[in-house]
Parts: sequence; C-alpha cells; structure tokens
Amino acid sequence: MPAPGAKPITDEEGPLFHLLRQLDLAPEASQREISSAIGVSLGRLNAQLRSAAEAGFITISERSGPDRRQRFAYTLTSRGAAEKARLTDRFLARKFLEYQALHAELTGTASGYVPNSNRTRFMQNNLAPIPELYVSYDSAQKLKVDAGELVSHDLTPRQICDLELLMNGGFYPLKGFLGQEDYDGVVENMRLADGSLWPMPITLDVKQAYADTIEIGQDIALRDQEGVILATMTVTDKWVPNKSREAEKVFGADDSAHPAVNYLHNTAGDVYLGGPVTGIQQPVHYDFRARRDTPNELRAYFRKLGWRKVVAFQTRNPLHRAHQELTFRAAKESQANLLIHPVVGMTKPGDVDHFTRVRCYEAVIDKYPGSTTTMSLLPLAMRMAGPREAVWHGLIRKNFGVTHFIVGRDHAGPGKNSAGDDFYGPYDAQELFKEHEDEMGIEMVPFKHMVYVEERAQYEPNDEIEDKDDVTILNISGTELRRRLQEGLEIPDWFSFPEVVQELRKTKPPRSKQGFTVFFTGFSGSGKSTIANALMTKLMEMGGRPVTLLDGDIVRKNLSSELGFSKEHRDLNIRRIGFVASEITKNGGIAICAPIAPYAATRRAVREDIEQYGAFVEVHVATSLEECERRDRKGLYKLAREGKIKEFTGISDPYDVPQNPELAVETENVDVDNCAHQVILKLESMGLIAGH
Repeated sequence: MPAPGAKPITDEEGPLFHLLRQLDLAPEASQREISSAIGVSLGRLNAQLRSAAEAGFITISERSGPDRRQRFAYTLTSRGAAEKARLTDRFLARKFLEYQALHAELTGTASGYVPNSNRTRFMQNNLAPIPELYVSYDSAQKLKVDAGELVSHDLTPRQICDLELLMNGGFYPLKGFLGQEDYDGVVENMRLADGSLWPMPITLDVKQAYADTIEIGQDIALRDQEGVILATMTVTDKWVPNKSREAEKVFGADDSAHPAVNYLHNTAGDVYLGGPVTGIQQPVHYDFRARRDTPNELRAYFRKLGWRKVVAFQTRNPLHRAHQELTFRAAKESQANLLIHPVVGMTKPGDVDHFTRVRCYEAVIDKYPGSTTTMSLLPLAMRMAGPREAVWHGLIRKNFGVTHFIVGRDHAGPGKNSAGDDFYGPYDAQELFKEHEDEMGIEMVPFKHMVYVEERAQYEPNDEIEDKDDVTILNISGTELRRRLQEGLEIPDWFSFPEVVQELRKTKPPRSKQGFTVFFTGFSGSGKSTIANALMTKLMEMGGRPVTLLDGDIVRKNLSSELGFSKEHRDLNIRRIGFVASEITKNGGIAICAPIAPYAATRRAVREDIEQYGAFVEVHVATSLEECERRDRKGLYKLAREGKIKEFTGISDPYDVPQNPELAVETENVDVDNCAHQVILKLESMGLIAGH
C-alpha cells in the first residue's frame, strides 16, 4: 500500500494510468475493446496512444494476421512499466484520501487506518498479497525481446539475490535499486526519502568504465551470469558514493575485517546506479525448488492453513538440538506456528555451504510436532550488519507474512574487528529491533541461550536454571563442534541429531583427509618457488592425496599468458590461481601456490574462496628486499631500478606484508630443506597431514 500522505494521482495523470494498466492487462485487445474498457472514444484513444508512444511508454507495431480490426499491437516498454507502477501508488493514495473523507463524512470520525506515530505506511495484513515488480506474462515475453536491444549489465551473485527480493516483494516498499536521495537517507538515518524505515542500502554497483557509457534516463537490461535477462531498469541516478561513510554508518566501522566492508572497498564497483526495476522473470534455481517460496506464495500457504501467527527463525548454520528446542519453545510461547527460514544466498565466508545446511534442516524438520512447522529458503545476500541487519531481516520477514521473529544474541554479527573485539554488543541487535518494533509491525522473540542439563536430560534456558550449582550443565561451542568434526571425534547425541552429524561428516571429513592449499607469498627472488618445489616433493613422498604446484611462472605461461603486469592484471592472475586452487581443494587434493601476490585484499579474497572447501595456509617467505635484490638471478631488480620494468613489486609498486600468516619463514642462512620442513611441521600441527 502507498504511504499515507503520498502525493495522489492528478486528473491529468489519470487517463495515462488507465491506459497503461489496460494495455498491460490485455495487450492483445483491439482498439475498440481498449476504448470501451477505459471509457473514451476511439479518437481520444488514438491521441492517448500517440502521446504515450512519443513519451517512450509504449511501442506500437503492425500486427500480422487476417483480423484487420486488430491492425496494431501495443507493448509497454520498461519505462512504461515503471511509470505504471508509479501511477498505481498515486492512484491508491488518491483512493485512500477519498476513503478517509467519506469515512469522516459518514461517521464524523477518522478511520481506524490512520497510521500510528512515525508509521510510514499501512500495517498490512500478514496474509494479504503484497505488490511485486513483475509485469504480466504476455508483457514479459514482449519486453524480453525489446530488452535484447538494450545495453546490458551482468549482475554479480549479490546483485542477483537483491534483484530477486526486489521483484518478488521481499524488499517491499522498494521499487528498484536505490537512487541517491534514498541511499543517503538509508545510510544516515535508516529511512527512505519518503520516511519509510529501511536500514540497508540496496545498490547497483558498477565499474567506472561501464558507468561512463550510461546516461540518466537510459533503460538497461539486467542479466544473470548466464546472460538471461531478468529485468530492465530505468537509470534515474548515477553517483560515486562515499564508501567510508557508508561503512561507518551501516556497519559501525570502516574496518576491512568486516566482510561487508571488505566487499564494499575491494569487490563492489566504484559507481552506483539507481532507478525503478521492471521484473521479467525470476532467477532460475535448480536446487530445492519445492522449498523456495516468494512472499506471496508463503502468504497464500499461511492463508490456506489458517496460520494467523507465524514465528520465523533466521539461520545460516545447521540446526542442532538446542536450536530445535529454542524454536519450539518460541512458537509455543507466542502461540504461533513456526517457519524455519534459512538464508541460502550469500552468507559469511567460511560458512557451511547451503546444500549441506538444507539437507541438515530437512533431517530436523520431522522432529517438530506435525502440521506446526514449515521450512522455506530465503535467497538473501547477508551483509552481517548486526543491529541494522536484524531490523532488515524483520522487515523482510514481515513481507513474507510473518508476525513474530526470533532475534539472537549478536544477531548477524561478523565476529571480531581488527582490534580483536566484537563488532557489535551482544544485545545491540535486540535493542534496535525493539526500538522499531511497533513501526515494523512484527514482534521480536528474544533468542534464549539453551544449555543441556545432564541430570534432567533436557535443554533449558541458561538464565532460568535456579539450581546451577547442583546440576551439570553441558554445552558445545561452534569452535568445539568444528574441532570434533575436523578430528573425527564423537559428537554426543544430546548435542545434535545423528542425521545432522552424518550430513556434516560427509562434507567435513577429518582434517587429515580434506583438501587444502598452501599459499606462499613474498618478493620476487625470495625463494618461494624453491621451497614450494621441495614441499611438493615431501608431500608426494608421503602419498595419500594428489599434489599440484601452481608456481607463478608456470601459471603465467599456461593460465595467464595474455595478462600484463598492471595491478588489475596481477589481481586477475592471483584470482585465477585461487580459483584453480579452490577446485583442487574442493576435490580433496593439495594445491601449492607460489606467486608474489603483493596485495592483502586479493590474498584475502583467495582465502575466502578456498576456505569454503578446506584449509588455507598462508606462508610468508619473509626474505628482505635487500637480500632478494642481492640474489636477483633473473636480473629483474636491475631492470626495475633502471626504469625498464614498470610497477615492479618492492621497487615501484608496494607489497602488503602479511599481518597474520599461518607461518613466516626466513630463508637467509637457512637451507631449503629446513624451510620446507617448517611448513610440514605446521601442516602437522594443524592436523592437515598425519605426524611422521
């Protein structure tokens, strides 16, 4: 619904609204049928059609076929679809004002729909349909053809997640990627320009070179990574954001230890484009299709079952017995049904992959009483923004028809900052959610820390146990669980379900059987390649897993022969090495990489790619620049000093010294075998290879 007080549709805009709406509803209708439907003469209709075509809202084409009464076909352009959506909001605002006036005339009082203080839109019934950004099927087929002629933008995985939730109503009231005014309001005070509460910037970030080709008012096609057109967007805004300000306000600190801040500075494009989106089709998902629901599909499901109260549980981790007990209690205390609503878009680097997690959830869903619980997957790209993310999650769940939402301690927290402290306080998320609870129209259920009381053989909220000194309280932390999985140790039945443990063990075999990557970094001539070769020989001697060496020179010759040595090309070369290493690691092999890899941000990105599948062991070959230059077997430093090699690491280009490598080795006055043996000892201490 529109915001109360929104500018209503004018008498001049009314005819255009009715025309665009009718053409979208019945694109195959004849002129006579269209004129009859909107109540104008044929002459007036022709004038309106010409005016709409000149404004770029519709296209008129000759219709082929024997029926001469239907000579022309009319199709809404992406701009026309966006204009129809804008006018629809204004039309509803006008009707609301008329209703308010009629109610006052008949009863002498204001209607019950007057919003509460600070409420920016109607409290929606959680079972009523909400607006989507898709056009009708027939319009989508025509728009897809027209969009093929537009300039395209290939969406990143995060942008695909955002677009899906924009189009299906999950991000209601957003009508597209934020324009600059809305963006500024969201960053500074968690509100859109019209005053609506919205805590998270939803932006279309692009590279500067692409932005330079785009003009304000231009329509662009938004494609997935396989080139399928999902939507069009009318670009209304283009600007260079202050990313440091965004990081400070949205995430609490401009600290690259935060995964979203790191993404903001090192992955996201430099320019933001904003504008309304016209949905053509939803992204295709081949996995767990029966578990994926749009907001309106879930609302229809709740309506069919008569679920008036629904409590949602947000999770990006496998469910264990404590979670099952917590969610069951939350639903019982709220007298509500339960929706397990896990995130299967982008989560925190290093999280368990969503395929494994969903199999774990399906193993647990039968543990709940019949007909009380359902599960649906949410294609959300998390930002790990703590308090703001909790409010964002609440608004999203409200759109999905949920009435209650479980908010945990340190909800959506990313862990430690660069100083080793938590980014957010344990209850910051709950406090901010509570502050906006009435306005959001969804009730918070605080997450209780559940522990196992051995004597009573049951889970209980930790802060409700009065006889703590007389009972044995058992708990296993996430770190301890990962250790037990890595080392193949027992995970007790009181902690988790056997079916869940079985699924986790499939994905996480003992660490000595997992693939891993050893990533050497250091100056040219530091000894990386020599140590890497020695390490490869020692690991092959041990046997058990295939070993692959991805040396800098070898990769340059076979994988990156077309690349130069600019920062962009060096980054791309390292990302290629990381991709190959991640595939080797994923398939249980050992990858040994030995590039210079001068930039910390790129090494971090490679680490995140690989740690999805196994361990990443960074080894800094800490040979000094002076020693490397003294060795200079290839004569490169001499050429760099003479200016004959540009952007040479250590001479004319920087090297980011690793701050926390798993191992640093000195090579001066130390033989190669000793250096390689240090790496072997480190791998043994990490459990990656068996002791010998």
